[in-house]
Amino acid sequence: MKENRQLIVITHLSQLITLLVGFGSLLVPLIIWLSNKDKIYGLKAHGKDIINFQLSLIVYYIICIPLILLLGLGLIGILVLSAISMIYPIINAIKASNGQPPNYPLSFNFIN
Repeated sequence: MKENRQLIVITHLSQLITLLVGFGSLLVPLIIWLSNKDKIYGLKAHGKDIINFQLSLIVYYIICIPLILLLGLGLIGILVLSAISMIYPIINAIKASNGQPPNYPLSFNFIN
């Protein structure tokens, strides 16, 4: 098993692909994680956190959809989630490049 911080950083930043093509924030990191988790030291833990974060965001977006009808609260929720989904991958990519563990807020543990 070798150490490759660059691939871990790329995995964090790959969540931002949605900004370019409209989808893929779960698929691209999942593919990188599944294909390299046993080859790259540290990728297993980072990948789990990324996948848990992306799955949690999907759950939160689904919750926000019916809340749109309730005084538009869902729109505020979607805006906040959109900001979080752009900011935290960048923060955690910087942490990964420094060898620190990631911290994604409000994440459920779907994968342990």
